[in-house]
Amino acid sequence: MDDQRQKKPKIQPLHGRPEQSPPSQEPPKKPKRKLPRFLTRVIAALVVLAVTLCLVAVVAFRDSLNLDSIKRWFHYRSLTISDNGKAEAFPYDGDLNCTFAVLDGDLLVCSRNAISLYSGSGAQYINQSVNMENPVVNTNGSLAVVYDAGGSSLYVLGQRTLVWTGEGLESILSARLNKNGQLTVVTQAGGYRGTVTVYDSAYSPVMSVNLSSAFIMDAALSDDGHTLAILTLGQSGGTFATSLELYDMSYSSGEYKPDFTCQLGSSVVLETRHTASTVWALGDRGLTITGHDGRTSGVSWADKHLRRYTLRGDGFAAILLGKYRAGSQAELWVVDDKGQRRVLNINEQVMSISAAGRYLAVLTGDRLDIYTDQLELYDTLEGTQGARTVLLMSDGSAILISADSAGFYVP
Repeated sequence: MDDQRQKKPKIQPLHGRPEQSPPSQEPPKKPKRKLPRFLTRVIAALVVLAVTLCLVAVVAFRDSLNLDSIKRWFHYRSLTISDNGKAEAFPYDGDLNCTFAVLDGDLLVCSRNAISLYSGSGAQYINQSVNMENPVVNTNGSLAVVYDAGGSSLYVLGQRTLVWTGEGLESILSARLNKNGQLTVVTQAGGYRGTVTVYDSAYSPVMSVNLSSAFIMDAALSDDGHTLAILTLGQSGGTFATSLELYDMSYSSGEYKPDFTCQLGSSVVLETRHTASTVWALGDRGLTITGHDGRTSGVSWADKHLRRYTLRGDGFAAILLGKYRAGSQAELWVVDDKGQRRVLNINEQVMSISAAGRYLAVLTGDRLDIYTDQLELYDTLEGTQGARTVLLMSDGSAILISADSAGFYVP
């Protein structure tokens, strides 16, 4: 035998894979415990009940649980308000002969000697000395123009400050701001029966129209700035007649001529409003609503006496009419942009009316009623003795003004 040692063969793992230790066994997972079927049904029923109650509450209180109430809460959260919604009244410089307006949630007071702006708590932001015989105010919500009717003074206010002062103007007949802050001014000019000047938002003149054929009563630029409306008074068939002329602002220069003319009858226009597509002209005998396409609608009250009116509502006008010139019996008309009207009979002396947004306020001797544009009662405040003027804001809140003080009311 050979003296060779026998070598032990090496053992190779199958399929060329290295040896592995047996896997460690994990403890089995416990099955998840399910809620009892009865409890699941109870929870589902409670969820359905909660959703149903929420829907019922939204329907039942849709007038009070709206975005306006949320806006009021944020806007007046720093104002101390009593349980009935009234804030503490504050004194203002002037009296009830002043001209009042709402400017971006503040109270604007214009007298012959001063222009003042007050916050809801009575803080005075503007105290501008002026010299005006007949102060008139027009506001677009965030800006206001104050001018002396028949005079030469004109002021634009906004952001709680004086923005611009018009200088060198001739006798001012009217001044209006559109939603874009563009200004339209009507003046009397030598050799003409009226001049209309349109200013851009930086108050540089961009258009001027001179008329010698008829007297210009008023003018307003549309809210989109594309169309100028001019109301004139002339003669037709031996009688005075009011005309509405529309001008396209796309013309850059030259002799401006109306693209459309509409006859409005013999009514004397007292107030004008020009939205993006509609001209509202309220006269002593009726209201005319004219679209840029020439279609006209409106209402007439030739057999009634016009007592109070406002065109400040969002898509509606409010007119207070009486069978007699004096007395407590009256009709409150709400007229929409299609000429459709709703009527509310009133048997109390009305001190003031005001409209803003979708709301309408009626102030009587001892009560303030706030309605929606559908003449549905939204809110009532008792005990307003002493208040003679009401100013409404688009969120439904109001300012009550007496002979020597003013106070905010938040529904």
